[in-house]
Formats: sequence, structure tokens, C-alpha cells
Amino acid sequence: MTGTLINVAAVIIGSFLGLVFHAKISKKYTTIVFQGIGLFTLFVGVAMALKTNNYLIMIFSIVVGGILGTWLKLEHQINVFSEFIKRKVKSDNSKFSEGLISAFLLYCMGSMTILGAFEEGLGSQPNLLLAKSLMDGISSIALTAGLGIGVIFSVIPLFLYQGGLTLFANLLSDKLSEGMINELSAVGGLMLIGMGLNILGITKIKVTNMIPALVVVIILSYFFA
Repeated sequence: MTGTLINVAAVIIGSFLGLVFHAKISKKYTTIVFQGIGLFTLFVGVAMALKTNNYLIMIFSIVVGGILGTWLKLEHQINVFSEFIKRKVKSDNSKFSEGLISAFLLYCMGSMTILGAFEEGLGSQPNLLLAKSLMDGISSIALTAGLGIGVIFSVIPLFLYQGGLTLFANLLSDKLSEGMINELSAVGGLMLIGMGLNILGITKIKVTNMIPALVVVIILSYFFA
């Protein structure tokens, strides 16, 4: 899992650099950075969502996944975890949970995460994950400057998710086609659009409750794509 470990290290380093900027810049500059992050998240989400080749799979995945996540109270559980970490580090950042969740979704929803994990898991050099690490490291500087220290703790779910994909790559690679990966990325893109709207304060979508959609889309794509 060399690629994932380097990815985690890049996010940590970028987050610490972002904390330096966060502590030194005034509120008006923090606000514009925050808005820039929201717009960037929307852009990435739209670009990913357009990868879909089947709108029915996308809509059913996000709706069914959202229902499952609401039933499982995922957002509540993740907020409880986030608040636990927040208490442990004695942070007073009001955007702690938002930073953690936003960063995790941004770092883990793209096809680069899946393809990179498969590449390394099948014994190749982790070139995709190294490129992703550079991108995530730079992004974490801006994210932390705008959202605070919560971003750095996104490395916990990042490690579990991306590392888990790497470890099980041999099993999963036989079952995930390029089309299925595109549909997975597209649903992830919809979730990022929701997160971008939340960051901009336009609405409050419970994106975390939609995480099961990433499983639902794989099942639907397997049978109907």
C-alpha cells in the first residue's frame, strides 16, 4: 500500500501548510478561499457526473443509496465520530466536521482512486496514486486554509477506503469493468455537487447518507449496464 501511504502523507503535509495559512489570513480572505473550494468541488462533481452512460442507473443509485444511508443514520454516525476526534484534539473549529467529510469525499470519489488502487493492488508501480497524491496534497492546502484542521483527519477514512480497495484489488478487478467504474465515478460526482452546494451555503444536502449509493451503483451496473 505504498501509494496510499504516500497519499496520506501528502494530505497531512498539505494540511499542515494549510493550517499555517488558516492562522495567518483574515476572515475576508478565508471566506473567498472557502467559496473557491465550493466552486471547485462543483466543477469536479459536474465533470465526474457527466461520465455516466445510463441516467436511470445514476438516479436509482443515488435515491436507493440515500434511503439506505438515512435508515442507517450514516451522517449521524460520522458526525459522532467527527465530534469525538474534535474533542480529543480540543478543537474549537465550527467547520471541523464539514472539513473532514468534504475532504474525504473529494479525495475518494474519483475514478483515479479506484484505478490507482487496482494498479498497485495488482503488482504494478503506483503511478496513478503518486499523481493523485500530488493533487490531493495541493488541494489539502486550500481545503485546510478554508475549513480548518478537520481536513487532516480525512486521512483516516481515506486510508481505510483506498487501502481497502488496494488489498482487495485482485478480487474486485475481475468484477469491475470500465463502464462500471465510470458509473461509480458519476454517482460520486453527484455527491460532490451536493457537497459543493453545501460548502457555498446554498443548501444543506445530507451527502453522507448517500454513501451507500456507491455500492448500489456497482450492483445495478453489473446487471444493467
